[in-house]
Amino acid sequence: MDIQSEIEAWDNKSAADIRNIYERHYHDASFVPTIIKFTVCRRLQKGAAWLLKHHLEHDNNLDRLNVIKLFENLNQLEHWEAKLLILQCLPFLSIPTSQKNSVETFLRNCLMDDNKFVRAWAYNGWYELSVQYPQYKNETKQFFDMAMHDEAPSVKARIRNIIKKGF
Repeated sequence: MDIQSEIEAWDNKSAADIRNIYERHYHDASFVPTIIKFTVCRRLQKGAAWLLKHHLEHDNNLDRLNVIKLFENLNQLEHWEAKLLILQCLPFLSIPTSQKNSVETFLRNCLMDDNKFVRAWAYNGWYELSVQYPQYKNETKQFFDMAMHDEAPSVKARIRNIIKKGF
């Protein structure tokens, strides 16, 4: 079975099953470009985002062209879990100058998401953006200050963890 068929057959719940898909396919030269391409397809994007995050967490990198393609696709992420997983990938990625605006727009939209986990990780995304592009530091701090008054406790906890890093 090809990777697309396997992701389509995945129940969107079993970590063991998606991990097995990863183990069967991550060695393929086309693995990363394929899963990045799948992030634009609603029925595949959660599985693709999970595979990408798992790949990055296991000390793999993306080349510049794949990073650019991923960031070009951000506005097509619809599923809240796909957004969350991609937000969780940001600490592993360098944001090219050419994609800074795409990432910024994505983060702004995620700050307004209904899902508190997406919002929490959007604040983390702002931190990552401001580390790479210091011109965002003041705005990020303002977002954090507002969130500490208005956000859910889980979002505030994520922000406190960022602040502990010395931000």
